[in-house]
Amino acid sequence: MKLPAEQLPVYSLDNFSSPERKSQQFQVEVFDANRHFSVKYPHRHDFFEVLYLLKGSGYHVIDANKYEIKPPCIFFMSPGQAHKLELSNDIEGYIFIFTSDFYLLNRSNQNSLIEFPFFYTIHQDNPPLLLENEGDIRFLETLFRQSIVEASQTGKSNSEMPRSILDLILTTCAARYQVNENLLNKGKGQILVKRFYHLIEENNHKNLSLSDYSGMVGVTANHLTQTVKLLTGKTSTQIIKSKQLLEIKRLLVHTNLNVSEIANQLSFEDQSYFTKFFRRETGLTPLQYRIAAQK
Repeated sequence: MKLPAEQLPVYSLDNFSSPERKSQQFQVEVFDANRHFSVKYPHRHDFFEVLYLLKGSGYHVIDANKYEIKPPCIFFMSPGQAHKLELSNDIEGYIFIFTSDFYLLNRSNQNSLIEFPFFYTIHQDNPPLLLENEGDIRFLETLFRQSIVEASQTGKSNSEMPRSILDLILTTCAARYQVNENLLNKGKGQILVKRFYHLIEENNHKNLSLSDYSGMVGVTANHLTQTVKLLTGKTSTQIIKSKQLLEIKRLLVHTNLNVSEIANQLSFEDQSYFTKFFRRETGLTPLQYRIAAQK
């Protein structure tokens, strides 16, 4: 983990890997109540995750959204998102976690990962893929099973088979994933917005400005705002603020950091401005929000 225990934990891929696989950039295995490691909830990752659930029940909370688990279903998570799983003891499925470097190795299109409709989603939600076709259910189960077999046989210098199977899993899921028809013909704009979201997740603690982000994606602030507004109905500044507020709320609810420490961690110039910002946006002071959330 990258942060002290009193903060929201951030897990890297090697936290989920057995000692002999520490150098790998992926991990695939059976997901059930007997997994070989434990994590604290909620937490966030710095990798991508595909969670295929075949049995069991419960809830999956991703950022501010809560989804009921209705197997067979597949959840997708992007780096930086905070999530919490509430699972029944009979949960069964598979999990494939991986870094962007693992998937993008030797690919000429470095945007191919975020082009999938379920990573860095335009509306910042994460509804699961609900599987109804028996052929799809068994085909995907076979892919996960085979990827586990290949991973157990893969040497450090060769991970092509697991990478190829992962691509087939993602491609199959993308073909079944429901996408808003209004977004289908806005490919370039979608990629720009997704890159913007990706950068916000990576840099949310730095309190960057709109001009900072527009410079990082290589467009003017006005062009970025127009594109974001067209696809999401919100301005770039509103997106940045909403992410800041979400992160503040996470830290108020799930850590014991005081207000000054949270303001410092998120690069606000002083606690007074931090408190005014939060109160202006929510109608509550940070302490009032923390107390209300604990009731």
